[in-house]
Amino acid sequence: MKLITAIIKPFKLDEVREALSDVGIQGMTVTEVKGFGRQKGHTELYRGAEYTVDFLPKLRLEMAVPESAVELAIEHLCAAAHTGKIGDGKIFVTPIEQAVRIRTGESGENAL
Repeated sequence: MKLITAIIKPFKLDEVREALSDVGIQGMTVTEVKGFGRQKGHTELYRGAEYTVDFLPKLRLEMAVPESAVELAIEHLCAAAHTGKIGDGKIFVTPIEQAVRIRTGESGENAL
């Protein structure tokens, strides 16, 4: 099993969710986060004063998937989140040692 963590632009959430549902990824956790990378924020004007927004709003998606579905999930996630502009995001894949479904006690891939 693997944990896929993706940082994406907020307005791409529905497209990403639909794309992952189409390939059988059934669940994900979504967290609103702020951050910056190469985008480095931007300046805005508010009531005549200019200020810098260093941290931009993003979404952090986390989903546990069987090892056999990782490449397919990444491919569809990339296609759905892609805008071609700076700040599209990143995907990280890490191993999961164990998963347990609390309600039934199932473990391993059965818990997903």
